[in-house]
Amino acid sequence: MSLAFDPFLPLPLILVIAVVAILLVGWAFAKRMRGAALRALALAALVLALANPVANFEDREPVTSVVAIVVDRSPSQMTPDRTARTDAALKALTERLARYPAFETRIIEAVTDPDAQSPSTKLFEALASGVRDVPSSRLAGAVMITDGQVHDVPGSLSALGLDAPLHGLIVGEEDEIDRRVDVVRSPRFGIVGEDQEIVYRVSEDGAAASGPVSVTVRINGARVVNETAIPGEESSFYLKLPRGGENIVEFHVDELDGEVTTANNQAVTLIEGIRENLRVLLVSGAPHAGERAWRNLLKSDASVDLVHFTILRPPEKQDGTPISELSLIAFPTRELFIEKIDEFDLIIFDRYQNRGVLPVLYYDYIARYVEDGGALLIAAGPEFAGIQSIAETPLAPALPAMPTGDVANAGYYPRLSEDGKRHPVTRALPGGSSEPPAWGRWFRTVGVHDTIGDTVMRGTDGAPLLVLNRYGDGRVAMLLSDHGWLWARGFEGGGPHVALYRRIAHWLMKEPSLEEEALRAIANGRTLVVERQSMSETTGPATIKLPSGETRDIELTPAGEGLFRSELTLDEPGLVEVTSGDLRALAHVGAVDAPEFRATVSTTGIIGPLSAQSGGLTTRINAAASNLPQILPTRAASVNAGSRMGLRASNESVLKGVRSLPLFGGLLGLALMILALGATWFREGR
Repeated sequence: MSLAFDPFLPLPLILVIAVVAILLVGWAFAKRMRGAALRALALAALVLALANPVANFEDREPVTSVVAIVVDRSPSQMTPDRTARTDAALKALTERLARYPAFETRIIEAVTDPDAQSPSTKLFEALASGVRDVPSSRLAGAVMITDGQVHDVPGSLSALGLDAPLHGLIVGEEDEIDRRVDVVRSPRFGIVGEDQEIVYRVSEDGAAASGPVSVTVRINGARVVNETAIPGEESSFYLKLPRGGENIVEFHVDELDGEVTTANNQAVTLIEGIRENLRVLLVSGAPHAGERAWRNLLKSDASVDLVHFTILRPPEKQDGTPISELSLIAFPTRELFIEKIDEFDLIIFDRYQNRGVLPVLYYDYIARYVEDGGALLIAAGPEFAGIQSIAETPLAPALPAMPTGDVANAGYYPRLSEDGKRHPVTRALPGGSSEPPAWGRWFRTVGVHDTIGDTVMRGTDGAPLLVLNRYGDGRVAMLLSDHGWLWARGFEGGGPHVALYRRIAHWLMKEPSLEEEALRAIANGRTLVVERQSMSETTGPATIKLPSGETRDIELTPAGEGLFRSELTLDEPGLVEVTSGDLRALAHVGAVDAPEFRATVSTTGIIGPLSAQSGGLTTRINAAASNLPQILPTRAASVNAGSRMGLRASNESVLKGVRSLPLFGGLLGLALMILALGATWFREGR
């Protein structure tokens, strides 16, 4: 109960009346008047009646305390046995807590994001998020139903802002066993063709030490070797990366009888294959305006080692100048085109003509170099149409077009052909989609006939401008104009010369992303994106082979000129193989090295110390949850209930209403006033 005043008159006026009353009472006592005490009582009653004292009575209701139940729904808990045990423990716990009106249960499902790159069990993060709106004084405690494999255990509960007992109910038997393989160390990048070391370890949790076990190693889906590893010891595997780009290396270990799960019997590591610097030989037939454009482009690419020669003094130039006075070097033809020709990834003939610098036999060596897998780019000028054209040499069989002898000197916009709109070298070339194209004009085209391969750009009156072709195991590109430098100089706004030249060069050097017919599989978490590049207007379905061996067909829908794509979500983690015709692609769906599967044997040792520190209990629960510990409600600040789960009940209450009782109001106030006045009159009448 509390006392308050609700005056009928303003407080200053009541104070004035009280002062006057005190003066009158004082004067009466000073004069020794009869009934002074009764008059004082009557005036006091009057002042109190005007002040209107009120007695307030509060109606309060005790608040319930929140018990947070965190349920581990991570992948390691998804085995049928553990799921059933978890559900049984949750049901038994909620039923038992329902017997205590002072407790309110809050169930927090801790679900691991299946699309995460590295899924892990984060129960404490879920707990902190689930009780964020609960005052610490109302938190009775937290109970975690889990296998004990938790990956975000803090140093103390206070680090999470929690001041309550933590209990752990561990599902799983104490004698569980599990065999797993982990990648201990692996390079993220490696040079193609050079030795790389991967360190891995086979572990057997909860099992007695066994002898050597067999480990199968696969690279990009192909089985390469069976190794022997001793459990608990690190083993090294050495390999040479077979290709540039992503390489998938898998380690598979045999299943152990009775183990918890086989999901961690394989480990995967991804190594990005990097080619050594590409070696390019650029031979310019004579100094000209476009020579620097090629040189600058190739020199700006850090992955290219450029060797550049410009023919400044052909053999027929005889002006009597002594050789000793020339600041030129001899063209090392034998060294470049016989002894070291196979060391080059690309040879570029820039406006080159047959003027006797190279013996005729050397052109045959160049043709064989291309046929055996080399790359050749012909940046043609007017010389290609003349009598000294390299088309009149043994190199001719490797060329994708033969000159007609005509050279058109008229302004035109280079345009993409229908094939060029689909070819990755020219597809989506900036400015090429508009009409006319949003780039400057060129003013020369070398006429050709008998073209083979893909004509991806056209020049004057639709004549071939850029022809790409395969010859044997190698590739040849022919650019039938020497005016690309106009784009580099910004003539009429310039053009995408850097993108065009670089794509041509990298297509010739077999860059996987620029293949005309290609199949790619890209995994992001559980999402798999299948992309098909094709020069055809349509393509058939692709076939996906899942890690379990199941296959399914998927339709690929157009995603642009020459591109077809499909996206789907897979529940099964592991290596996925995608095929489309003769093309094949691999991708690993799910986390490569997830903490969730590094250890799956149930344990009390991870959350047990923190639970004990908070005054809680960590214990194993059987399949029927019949050994669920008893619950002990307590209001003590410190909870230590031994073999029982102590939960702290709150001392707080919530105000439901207030009842007010005026002390000098109504009949009570009137009776007191009449009694006081009557006593005064009675005293004066004697």
